[in-house]
Amino acid sequence: MTVAAIVPAAGRGERLGLGRPKALAVVGGLALVARAVDALVAGGVEAVVVVAPPGDEDTVRAALGSRRVVVVPGDDDRVGSVAAALDALPADADVVLVHDAARCLCPPEVVSAVIDAVRAGHPAVVPVTAVADTLKRTGAAGEVLATVDRSGLAAVQTPQGFDPPTLRAAHQRARERRAAGGPVLATDDAGLAEDLGVTVVTVPGDPRAFKVTTALDLAMAEALVSAGPA
Repeated sequence: MTVAAIVPAAGRGERLGLGRPKALAVVGGLALVARAVDALVAGGVEAVVVVAPPGDEDTVRAALGSRRVVVVPGDDDRVGSVAAALDALPADADVVLVHDAARCLCPPEVVSAVIDAVRAGHPAVVPVTAVADTLKRTGAAGEVLATVDRSGLAAVQTPQGFDPPTLRAAHQRARERRAAGGPVLATDDAGLAEDLGVTVVTVPGDPRAFKVTTALDLAMAEALVSAGPA
């Protein structure tokens, strides 16, 4: 049996303003996608499929160096990009993770915890952290309508883990809805699994697994790498 991972790295990263795909942004001398792959392998992943922006496959391969990964072209959104990687997974994979390249500093122990939970029999697993901020529900004019009770809320991270049939069925449902002209409302793969009626369980995440989206996030990641191991 093999633990495999899909790394969607097809985003253009306009909010970073670097003029290149976000996954190719550099932190501590390594591209985000390379750091993400290293964390997955350190956590127990044995096969990795990276989804590159169409036309940038060779550039992504160069950023990955000698790492043993399969690179495939992505689509114009996350659902299409993950679906593009499913056919490239090893046939004997019994656990599949989906991990954002932008969460490049995710500790290996979070990866291992997700793998262990899937192998314990849970078809869908996500790492989460507690919500620290006070949350407000606002109206169209920006007015506060209510304060949201955060006691039952959690912030979801990646890698998200699945047994392969669950992940394939979730993406098949999403493709069918899109083909029928319906909306795909889920913003992550666990949401697609929820849409099937699958119970998603959680494991503890880590603050270091934050998503690099803005220039400030990139500066924070650089500072953490420069500071060395926690």
